[in-house]
Amino acid sequence: MPVPFVGSLVSFLVALLVGGLAIFISAKFVVGVDDYSHAVITALIGAIAWALTSWIPLVGPLLALVVWVGVIKWRYPGGWVKAGIIGAIAWVAALAILFVLNSVLQLGVGAFGIPGA
Repeated sequence: MPVPFVGSLVSFLVALLVGGLAIFISAKFVVGVDDYSHAVITALIGAIAWALTSWIPLVGPLLALVVWVGVIKWRYPGGWVKAGIIGAIAWVAALAILFVLNSVLQLGVGAFGIPGA
């Protein structure tokens, strides 16, 4: 008999790895940082930061986006502009990765740590 939370745990881990891969691709391209584990931790911290701020009425989603980019700024070299570029490219990369995983391979996963993906 399967344990009920195993599917959720696997989905969470796959989504986290996808979010980390998107940030890894973006950070390597923008600032030359080549560390996948660093990107996965960034995705996890960014997702937690997003969850803690996005629920605030009226300003939550905008505040959450600023906080998420702030996490990237904190974790990678460069200022706000480079962090914003890393975030934007990570979002596009996550959409591309999810397209392959969900449309081609039909896995039905998301990207943890990438807002809106």
